[in-house]
Amino acid sequence: MRYLTLCSIENAKNIVKEFLGMLKDVEEVDLFNAVGRTLAEDIISNIDVPPYDRAKMDGYAVKAEDTYEAEEDNPVELKIIGSIRAGELKDLKINSGECVEIATGAVIPKGANAVVMVEYTEKENGKVKIYKAVPPMENIQFAGSDIMAGELILRKNTPLTPRDIGVLSAIGRKKIKVYKKLKFGIISTGNELATPEEKLKFGQIYDINSYTLASYIKTLGYDFEFFGIARDDKEDLKEKIRKALKCDIILLSGGTSAGVGDLTETAIKELGGEILVHGIKIKPGKPTIIGRIGQKLIVGLPGYPTSCLTIFDVLFGNEKNIIKAKFPQRYISARGRTEYLPVILVKHEDGFSAYPITKGSGAITSLSEADGYIIIDENKEILEDEEVNVHVFGDVKIGLNIIGSHCVGVDIIIKEGGLFAKTINVGSLGGLISIKRGEADIAGTHLLDEKTGTYNIPFLEKYKVKNAVLIRGYIREQGFIFRKELGFKTVEDILENIYNLEFINRNRGSGTRILFDKFLKDYKLSPNKIKGYEIEAKTHSAVATAIVMKKADIGLGIKTVADQYGLGFIPLADEYYDFLIRKDRFNDEDVQTFIKTLKIVKLPFKKPKDCGEIIWEG
Repeated sequence: MRYLTLCSIENAKNIVKEFLGMLKDVEEVDLFNAVGRTLAEDIISNIDVPPYDRAKMDGYAVKAEDTYEAEEDNPVELKIIGSIRAGELKDLKINSGECVEIATGAVIPKGANAVVMVEYTEKENGKVKIYKAVPPMENIQFAGSDIMAGELILRKNTPLTPRDIGVLSAIGRKKIKVYKKLKFGIISTGNELATPEEKLKFGQIYDINSYTLASYIKTLGYDFEFFGIARDDKEDLKEKIRKALKCDIILLSGGTSAGVGDLTETAIKELGGEILVHGIKIKPGKPTIIGRIGQKLIVGLPGYPTSCLTIFDVLFGNEKNIIKAKFPQRYISARGRTEYLPVILVKHEDGFSAYPITKGSGAITSLSEADGYIIIDENKEILEDEEVNVHVFGDVKIGLNIIGSHCVGVDIIIKEGGLFAKTINVGSLGGLISIKRGEADIAGTHLLDEKTGTYNIPFLEKYKVKNAVLIRGYIREQGFIFRKELGFKTVEDILENIYNLEFINRNRGSGTRILFDKFLKDYKLSPNKIKGYEIEAKTHSAVATAIVMKKADIGLGIKTVADQYGLGFIPLADEYYDFLIRKDRFNDEDVQTFIKTLKIVKLPFKKPKDCGEIIWEG
């Protein structure tokens, strides 16, 4: 009898993880074949999207000031000097009293600063009557307003969706680097198995596991090859394993229990392999085998369908496909072994509830009904009315939602913490609001209160933020970023030239924008006289890139980015960049990993003594 020494599930997972870590080969694919693949590089845009100022609507490109007196009963009349359709390039320039007929998506002609929708116009005899005034920038999508050159678009290790492919094509990428797909060889074992097209004989069952595993492998973004059903015969099994050795990993199902398991073990050894594990301290899945032939891994999975899929998911699935749920029933577990209990998820107003499936792993409906499984510790006897983590079957993108101010420090924390996260740069104020709405898990914020000179906390109280905590982050140095050739040494140098410089601003609601507006107010400077004040960038990196590419002369940003891009920097203020976290997400594993990484990771910023600690609670 086998299983004299059972391997822990953690040791088994580590064996597989170590093997997978050696298979990180990279290949280049075109966008048509990139969906579902995992990025092997950071994607940074080298162009603006859109690449030019363009019309949002069909209508007339005008000087906004020419329309200010337009009313329904007293229209303004402008001369039409030409027309532009999408994709056309025409050297047209609008002077006062003139306009250009324009189509949606067409390039805005020189001199125009707004578009009047065609619905509010009347064309006759080479002129057009305008019945509604428009403000500057109305119905114009400016270059870089969607994506700015230098912006991080997709992060390495991101599984690519159709939406991601669209973004990649928008920035002109035809090919990208991805990790090579793992290829699994699948072999089912057992005299009792028949393929679905065969007529069942008495004592036979159809092969379920090959098709379940193949489908799940595909959802994980991997490839497979099916090598058929091996009978309970050593030579037949050896022959099929030998053919499958061209794959990275070989999966056997149904040949692991006592007696038959000896056959699998013997076949592996006679092919020059070794047995690493035979028996895991787990229910279901105790007889699982893990072996190796040369550089190829062989895993023998249980024959029962639910057990087979569960053990495969434990060893090869996405560990972060977890949904928190309430376990509303009483369940007595099997002590002495870690139990993987299949559950059905039921969604309700307050989240999810997880109901156990107790038909046994041999029941086919256990497989079809299971949304995932929960893990019950070997020392836990009773599970009742408590929160559980459901490991979901399937390729579900679940990660942290980090919405707020952009900072390269956040990117470092995500990378070093091994986290999957969606980061949305909407500015500090936008992050605060997203926490209030329950959308963000974490919001980076650096909002300066002018009256008190205090960062962040006055805004949380002003906006009545509740059920959240503020974690102390780090101190960043904000200031003016510019090309060194401009020769600025002090703030006074900038003030002397401020109305002659081409600025690039940050988006409304960002802490950097608030700091710049305060600077203008303190020095009694008019935003209307600042060239480029209305041009907004969503990140510090995008500001720096615009300056390097000479789209702008100067902007406000952090010193780290200025140094990164070889730009000049004049400090304006030290600021606290802190993290607002929803209370109901605070104890989430990924959130705690984020906080722990924040405390220990080396960042290009000064860390105060209370870094990573709660400094406010609402």
